[in-house]
Parts: sequence; structure tokens; C-alpha cells
Amino acid sequence: MALARARRRRYEPNYWPGFVDMLSTLLLVVIFLMAMFMVTNYIITQAASGKDTMLSRLNRQLSELTELLALERSQKSSAEDNLAALQATLLDKTKETERLTGLLGAATGQTDSAEDRAAALGTKLDNQRKITNDALAKVELLNQQLAALRLQLAALNEALEATEAKDKESQAKIADLGQRLNVALAKKVKELAQYRSDFFGKLRAALGSRQDFKIVGDRFVFPSDVLFDRGSADLKPEATFQLDKLANALHEIEGNIPADIPWVMRVDGHTDITPIATVEFPSNWELSSARAISVVRYLMSQGIAPEHLVAAGFGEFQPIDAATTDAAMARNRRIELKLTER
Repeated sequence: MALARARRRRYEPNYWPGFVDMLSTLLLVVIFLMAMFMVTNYIITQAASGKDTMLSRLNRQLSELTELLALERSQKSSAEDNLAALQATLLDKTKETERLTGLLGAATGQTDSAEDRAAALGTKLDNQRKITNDALAKVELLNQQLAALRLQLAALNEALEATEAKDKESQAKIADLGQRLNVALAKKVKELAQYRSDFFGKLRAALGSRQDFKIVGDRFVFPSDVLFDRGSADLKPEATFQLDKLANALHEIEGNIPADIPWVMRVDGHTDITPIATVEFPSNWELSSARAISVVRYLMSQGIAPEHLVAAGFGEFQPIDAATTDAAMARNRRIELKLTER
């Protein structure tokens, strides 16, 4: 701002010397006129006889003075015109100076703002460089870790290939063993089926021609009414005669079945759909299981090895006749014997 004021003072024109010159000129003219007037009066007074000559001279001199005065007036008018032009020029210069001053101030503000922005950008650039350096360091660390992981992966792949090779060899051995086992099992099942057929044949021969004892598939079916009273799991006295025949048939084949065949005689108890809810048998599950256990216990009492006996209860949920007639329900109340694998 001080620089701007100094510039305005420097450009401000000084009008006083022109005014002084003009006033001095006018003063000189007036003094000159007064002097001439005095000289003229003196000459007129001293030289009355040469009045015409002096008057003519004075007129000539007055004419010259008039011309000089006109010239001075013309110069004054020209000076005034110049002064007006100078004042107009000064006003224009002043406005221009003010405009330039405003532009200078704006440029100064913009320069300061640009410097601030440049400083901020420099700070951001430094931060970005720091972040970039940190990122490069992390990338380098990750590259090292990746290289280590690749080495570990290569080692794992080698170990996996070796394991797969061993696994293929093991699978081949297992397949061979499975095939051998299946062959052996098929042989044992075939042998057990043969003994089952023999057992059913002996049991059929022992029981005679009773029509209520049936062979259904791989099972021998006893009607429960032959062995138990309705709603009871206690064997009837006359039932022991039939179970003795069963025990004898088991004794005959028990010694013939090789020891390497894991066989059992499974005794399955079944009821009809008539519900039961007593203290001893809350449901048909308990009744069917208790009947199967009673048969197993009797066979054990006749010398059948307990490891070859299994008792299972199925309740009313495995009927062989879906009808609801008395005959159908009588068929569903049954004890099934199955010679099977353990």
C-alpha cells in the first residue's frame, strides 16, 4: 500500500509553476504598461512640441503593446486549454492508477493464495511419497511372504503327490481286500443260508404238519396265540412242548455251523393294532419285546448259548396283513424266528 501511495504521489503533476509563470507574465505586462504609461506621460509633458510625433510613436507602441497583449492572451488561452487537457489527462491517469492498484492488490492476493496452495500441495506430495514408500515396503514384504508360501506350496504338492501315490496303492489294496471280503462274506452267507434251510427243514419236521407255523422268506413264523394269552408275555404251559422242538432243532445245527460264521437266532415279537396300556405294558412296544424275551429266556434254559440269541420288539408297526378283521389281527400277533448274521 505504501508503494501504491508513493506511485500516486510520483504521478501527481505540479500545476503551480505554470500558474506562477503566467502570473509573472501578466504582472510584467502590467508593470510594463504602467511604465510605458508613465514614460508616455513624461514624454508628453516634456515634449509638447513633438506631440504628434510622440503620439504617433506612442500609438505605434500601443499597437505593439496591444499585439503583445493579444499574443499574451492567446498564450493564456492556450495555456488554459493545456491546463484543462492536463487536468483531464491527470484524471485519466488517476483512474488508471487506481485500476492498476486494484489489479496489483488482487494479483498480490492471488499470489499469496497460490503460495498457500503450493505449500499445501507440497505437504500432500510429501505425505503421498511417504505413503508410497510404506506401500512399497509392504509390497516387498508381501512378495517375500508369497515366495515363502510358494516354496511351502511346492513342498505340500510333493507331499500330496506322494500321499496320492500311496493312497492309490492303498485303494488298490483295499479294493482287493474288499473284493476278497465280499467273496468271503458271500461264501459265509451262502453257508448260513444253507444252515438256515437245514434248520427250517428240521424245525418243520419237528413241528409236524401244523398249518399255523409258516416259513415266510427267511423267517419262521409262530402265532402268538399258541404261546401266549391275550395281553400277556408269560408262556403257556403247552407252549413249552413246541419250544422244546425249536430248541432241539437249534441244538442239532448249533454244533454244525462253523465257529467263524457269526450267526444269531433273532426272536422278533409283533402285536396287532389293538392298543394296550397297563402297568406292566404301557404300550405294544413293551408287550412285543417282553414276549420275544420270554422265548429267548426259555431257549437259554434249554441250553442254547445266549451269544446266539437276540430279542427284538416291533409292536404293531410291522403287520403282515393290513386288514382289521379278527383273522388278520390274529396273523399279525406273531413270533418270528430268523437265523441271520450277527
